Amino acid sequence: MELDYNFFDPENTIPPSKGKVLISEPFLQDNYFKRSIVLLAEHTAEGTVGFVLNKPVNLHVNEVINDFPETDALVSLGGPVNTNTLHYIHTLGDIVPNSVKVLDNIYWGGDFDVIKKLIESKNLNKDNIRFFLGYSGWHENQLDDELSENAWVVAEIDPMEIMSPMNKHFWKNTLKKMGKKYEMWSNFPENPQMN
Repeated sequence: MELDYNFFDPENTIPPSKGKVLISEPFLQDNYFKRSIVLLAEHTAEGTVGFVLNKPVNLHVNEVINDFPETDALVSLGGPVNTNTLHYIHTLGDIVPNSVKVLDNIYWGGDFDVIKKLIESKNLNKDNIRFFLGYSGWHENQLDDELSENAWVVAEIDPMEIMSPMNKHFWKNTLKKMGKKYEMWSNFPENPQMN
């Protein structure tokens, strides 16, 4: 009996663009992207840059970079590209010169010295900045190829969730909000061979 429903097709109806997220399908086994949600900070014909939102590391940013003021802001793994670099998204907009608007009230990068001064003066904390080691990058057409292979579903999520502290259930909880099909994805075992 042939079904007229494809459980594995993510039905990408939203095109990838700045401010959207990529949600990995439940069978993706890549170490960085397994059960991940990636915020797209840039998407052009030349390529795509994003940050994995839900791979926190149990370190504060001042523990991974020298001469940085003490802060409660934690670090996450942003992706497999240039893992020896630090990146950040924040809610400060024009207060941080040269930052790039990604979404309403979410900005990427900007003047690092201003970030340090704002942290020193206690005007910036973990509620309005997120730091990432490395980033996720796709060259021209690479993301389109992965989407055609059903590796990701493109979605929109509330900017407040993007800046919220992450836990291991973020991938699952985000899928559950997207409807019945994706709720089934969220309940699929991490290792189907263990069932």
